[in-house]
Amino acid sequence: MKETLGQRISKLRKSKDLTQEQLGQKVGVTSQAVSKWENDTSAPDIMLLVDLANIFEVSVDELLGNIKINETPIIVPLEERKNIDQLILRVNVDSKEGDKVRINLPLKLIKLLLSSGAKMPEINGSDVLSTIKWEEIFSLIEQGVVGKLVEIESSDGDQVNIVVE
Repeated sequence: MKETLGQRISKLRKSKDLTQEQLGQKVGVTSQAVSKWENDTSAPDIMLLVDLANIFEVSVDELLGNIKINETPIIVPLEERKNIDQLILRVNVDSKEGDKVRINLPLKLIKLLLSSGAKMPEINGSDVLSTIKWEEIFSLIEQGVVGKLVEIESSDGDQVNIVVE
């Protein structure tokens, strides 16, 4: 049986350790509204979908169930792989100071920037992105690995997730 939108919202909310009240506050609705979403008696307003996807760090397609959320990396068989230039690299950084950075760029552009000697930006004075071994990330991608490739929590409390879709 296919997972419903309400079940997906509930699962994603719990994975972020949010209460219904906290999620409701983040998107400007009551906890009762969130409960109704999760019980599939109503659905979020279409204007809230982008906000919900950002809170859960997924795409709107993933939120709606059109694309499977790959929490663990998978190796796509050679005949099913997309051209590497069609893949998107998503870097999500949550600093302990509360900064949230979402970078969604074509893999081709990231590769070009790094090969030109460009450095990764600092996030609130932290160079957590520069500690990632990008050559190894690209090697994995070229071998067909997609999904969540990196999940880091620095000693400073910064969190970084790198996903390839």
